Amino acid sequence: MTVFEMKPIGHIHSPYSDTSQIPKGAGAQHSAEGTLEVSAELAAGLQDLEGFSHLFLIWVFHRSEGYELVGTNPTDKKPHGVFATRSPWRPNPIGLTVVQLLRREDNLLFLRGLDMLDGTPVLDIKPYMSGIPADQLKRGWMEELEAAPGPP
Repeated sequence: MTVFEMKPIGHIHSPYSDTSQIPKGAGAQHSAEGTLEVSAELAAGLQDLEGFSHLFLIWVFHRSEGYELVGTNPTDKKPHGVFATRSPWRPNPIGLTVVQLLRREDNLLFLRGLDMLDGTPVLDIKPYMSGIPADQLKRGWMEELEAAPGPP
């Protein structure tokens, strides 16, 4: 098995100190604001980022231990495979979030839409560019859950 060594490019400063504070489940709104402090030696890599309204952040569930291939989640009490969920208990504890870029000041990115803990290590930033038309996008079991009457 090949092992990949990665190091954070920066860390998140968010209002969340505990996972219980982060909105979860169907219809959860992620409007929290905070910053991503990119390591000063990597700041040149942020050139031209200001032209994008939204970014993908690839980050680490740094407090997650172990993994669960099938489990339930706060949204739906039916079991689902880990790769069909956003569970933090993954074989590789990697998170992916789309955030809105509010502004940049040197190596500090001001963001809206955070769903990660304060101090979360970020592995990479990529500009958000989706070429999938909304009428072709499918959301799997989440669509069924959202269409069902009443709470799950």
